[in-house]
Amino acid sequence: MIPEPKTFLIVCPFLFLAGLVDAIAGGGGLISLPAYLIAGLPPHNAIATNKMSSTFGTSLTTARFIRSGLISFRLAVPSVLAAVIGSSIGAHLSLLISEAVMKYILFAVLPVSAFFVLNKQFFGDGGTAEVTLDRKTYLTAAVSAFLIGIYDGFYGPGTGTFLIIAFTVFARMSVSTANAQAKVINLTTNVTSLLIFLKNGQVILSLGLAAAACNMLGNYIGSGLVMAKGGKIARPIILGVLFLLLLKVLGVY
Repeated sequence: MIPEPKTFLIVCPFLFLAGLVDAIAGGGGLISLPAYLIAGLPPHNAIATNKMSSTFGTSLTTARFIRSGLISFRLAVPSVLAAVIGSSIGAHLSLLISEAVMKYILFAVLPVSAFFVLNKQFFGDGGTAEVTLDRKTYLTAAVSAFLIGIYDGFYGPGTGTFLIIAFTVFARMSVSTANAQAKVINLTTNVTSLLIFLKNGQVILSLGLAAAACNMLGNYIGSGLVMAKGGKIARPIILGVLFLLLLKVLGVY
């Protein structure tokens, strides 16, 4: 599939915005995936190409956490292994489902993902910054990486939030520590599913690379902004993009 120029004109600004929002308050996936769908890409191509742009952005963030010493590599190893298996299953399941059915699934799951991402009260910050490497923590990391990895391979948006909820609730980590550990898993699921989608010819490379560049630019600018009320800024933007997607589904434009 060779994208038309108008596809780039629609996707690239949205992906810049997704990077900006993700750096400020999280939830960029709720902008990036709908952007591809709004541009008219079939569901499988949209999910696959979105994985490419997401992988670049997550790589940068993960590298930053590693340099800051916030990631426990002893905990990351079993998480990564579980994430590879889970995301592989999810990506293959996605490819088995027809485009028509996949479209209905995406439009049904998007509002649910948005609900959890936009309601940060689902996880508190009462945990500890230091990772306690006991059986419960290892089990939480492995099970979360596997189950949420299936979701990310199949679909994607909200993966980071779901992982943070799991780590803060069940492993009693602080939000910042949970976020760091979640990024390792999220990067793994992105790379694994991206490779599977590439193998099956679902990724639109030219569009994915251009979108990735715009996404990283937005993330870079957003990370330099100090916004205490980032969530209040991100919420209307995400809801606005989802509303545009709804209009697309209804055939308004």
